[in-house]
Amino acid sequence: MKLFLIAGERSGDAHGAQLVRALKERAPGIQLSGLGGAEMEEEIGSSLDNWTEAAGVVGLWEVLKNYPYFKRKFSETQRRIRQEKPDAVIFIDYPGFNLRMARALATESDPARRIYYISPQVWAWNRRRIPGMARVLHRMLCIFPFEVPLYEASGLPTECVGHPLADEYPAPTADSERDPNLIGLFPGSRAREVEKHFPIMLAAAKQLSAKHPHLKFVASAVTDARAEQMRAISGDFCPIEIGTFRPLIKRCWAGAIASGTATMEAALAGMPYCLVYKVAPLTYAIGKAVIKVDHLGIVNVLAGKEIVPELIQNDLTPEKLTTTLESLLQPDSRQQMQSALQETLKKLGEGNAHHRAAKSILEDISRR
Repeated sequence: MKLFLIAGERSGDAHGAQLVRALKERAPGIQLSGLGGAEMEEEIGSSLDNWTEAAGVVGLWEVLKNYPYFKRKFSETQRRIRQEKPDAVIFIDYPGFNLRMARALATESDPARRIYYISPQVWAWNRRRIPGMARVLHRMLCIFPFEVPLYEASGLPTECVGHPLADEYPAPTADSERDPNLIGLFPGSRAREVEKHFPIMLAAAKQLSAKHPHLKFVASAVTDARAEQMRAISGDFCPIEIGTFRPLIKRCWAGAIASGTATMEAALAGMPYCLVYKVAPLTYAIGKAVIKVDHLGIVNVLAGKEIVPELIQNDLTPEKLTTTLESLLQPDSRQQMQSALQETLKKLGEGNAHHRAAKSILEDISRR
């Protein structure tokens, strides 16, 4: 049995690596190849094209600047799939590239099963795309229960396998294990995110330090290059520890986090936080016009209301961030948020997502 997997961002690479481990456990000897990052490469080996550093761009302008690269990569990947003739192509999130590839393979009448794992959030920005997705995909594997009826209404066989991160955070970290003087600054994994968010975070940290001298600040970086970028931006604002995200969200009393998978991890870890995000003006204007949900953060979407403060685009200022973080230091505010987070996360359903996804994929191919 051959599978070809495509992930284009760090979070998709992490989920892809765990899916690969589950697939190999259930089907020893399975042949795997595709596109991903360092974690998938460690599991798959040389047949995995490690491209996430180049592929992980966000925003219309950023994509347009890199269009020649993506066009070349798209053609190369199509050729690989034709040559390798996998039994199935597994698309892991990353909709801009993956949905186009699914359409191209469907147009070619490629016999491989086309299975999507971690469905794209089209319910937020363009539900009208769902019928088109149903025409080019054979199966959708969702991580949020509310997504299932949206896809099934268009005739696409859909299963909710649960959220992959739920297994990694079986219980929130108790406040007794946290440092009440420690605030986390988590600007994101991409260079552009660090450039946009980290100076504002540092300015807020300086304001907080002036008012609350006992506070300490830490930040996380996903690579040495991002850590060096952050040190260059922080300059004389020392000392600021730069560490690893997961240990830090279990130590910090509160934090500011760039929108993305990290916000779900913070919620599961039980750390009160505010969500921040800032993009190029053109990207924001287009996003504002097409996004059809009231909140950017998935936790707020799940809750149906804002339980995590969101500071987006022009609302993301040092002054507003300072005020928001100060509120998270207050016992009543943090307890209220922690209770709301726990109640909302119950909606994620059962765990063991990667193994359930692997089982569903293998059964789909066997039925074929």
